[in-house]
Amino acid sequence: MRQPLVAGNWKMNGSVESVRELLSGLKAGIGDISKCEVAVCPPYIFIPMAQAELSGTPIPWGGQNLSTEQPGAFTGEIAASMLTDFGCTYVIVGHSERRTLYGEDDVLVARKYAVAQAARLKPILCVGETLEEREKGVTEEVVARQIDAVINLEGVKALADGVVAYEPVWAIGTGVTATPEQAQDVHAFIRKRVAEHDIDVAENLRILYGGSMKPGNAAELMANPDIDGGLIGGAALKAEDFFGICKAADASV
Repeated sequence: MRQPLVAGNWKMNGSVESVRELLSGLKAGIGDISKCEVAVCPPYIFIPMAQAELSGTPIPWGGQNLSTEQPGAFTGEIAASMLTDFGCTYVIVGHSERRTLYGEDDVLVARKYAVAQAARLKPILCVGETLEEREKGVTEEVVARQIDAVINLEGVKALADGVVAYEPVWAIGTGVTATPEQAQDVHAFIRKRVAEHDIDVAENLRILYGGSMKPGNAAELMANPDIDGGLIGGAALKAEDFFGICKAADASV
């Protein structure tokens, strides 16, 4: 049985005051969650606050991105070792905003995945298609290419210690959500693609949905057999909404 994971991606949001309030809400609410793993990925500058407030709780924290380079003359970048210095467990790689806004291609994302694992961080590998790609009927081709980049570089066993998040780009921050059937179809395809290389890795791989999941639609999405939780954006910024999703994940087990 795969343990559900609900991970909050705060993106470039937050202030000292709002983050303090959110972390307090997370600590207060985690006692109601018994089966689902709950994690948060704040902006880099708020990771020390997360570490200070969440240490000793069941909630791990992580980064939203990392560099492929070791510490050195790379202004504005964050090394894997810096994330581990502050107790990070997870790191997001290949988020659609990194791919579309900052030009990160499949090869670079795969390298970031490898660097994260070498530092004993658990990568959350984001994959997904744009609206144009979906309308062209190439969703599976796009997702396969993104998954294969990691397998080709590191081997399928590298996925055993990571997480995959399917995020249809057309459903991120738009309020539009893939139907449960659309989401399940792609999640099942991802698992099948990995199973072509290793059935055991595929069966144990947690695949999250990452496109406008909310408390109101979380239960219906996570009722599907291949949806193992969510990578949550906007709803992760309010503890009440976030735990509404976590409770749906709890009930799905």
